[in-house]
Amino acid sequence: MASYLAQRQSVADMSRYLADHNYFSGTGGNIGVRVDTTVMAVTPSATDYYTIRAEDIVLLDLDTLKVIEGEKTPTIEKGLHARMLRVNRNRHASVHTHQPIASAVALLHATLKWPEGSDLQLLGPQIDLVPYRPSGTGMLAKAFEKALKPGTYAYLLASHGVICAGRDLKEAVDMIRRIDAAAAAHLRDLASTRTTLDRHLKSLVTSVLEHAGKMGEAR
Repeated sequence: MASYLAQRQSVADMSRYLADHNYFSGTGGNIGVRVDTTVMAVTPSATDYYTIRAEDIVLLDLDTLKVIEGEKTPTIEKGLHARMLRVNRNRHASVHTHQPIASAVALLHATLKWPEGSDLQLLGPQIDLVPYRPSGTGMLAKAFEKALKPGTYAYLLASHGVICAGRDLKEAVDMIRRIDAAAAAHLRDLASTRTTLDRHLKSLVTSVLEHAGKMGEAR
């Protein structure tokens, strides 16, 4: 009998939700959830999220990353999720996306502040930056491990995407939305200072970012 089926089903369901809301695209984006002290459930590699089943979610040893159960190949970013959850024992779900607005800020290699009034105890002090290393490599996993700080739960991966951790999967996904709101505000501020930008283009960019910010703040 398959293990942790309810938790694996929730990962599959949330993957479809993230795809529906354009945080995941195609097979891009992944999830890691601590389902037991030393067991992590992760999304499979190169699998369409609209076809994913509970049985497709792979169980790994959180420390060694060896497969405990599952026929599919685990996500290539399993090392990022394991490191995030090992450092932050009070967090049980890690989500990595390539969402467009926040990924645009990641291209700028910038850190982000949370919007005014945010609960920093819940979200962490800021959204930190991890230096660029190629996706899915040991080099990225090592760079992430070096950048990780206990109590900082959200990171931009330079020229790549976003990763964050919540106390549960729902909270982690809520953080993903909040990161987009922070990224939209940052880009809006940058656009407003570009005096050479065509005013019609500036208006369009500002409007798009305001809408993205509101979507990110929506609960």
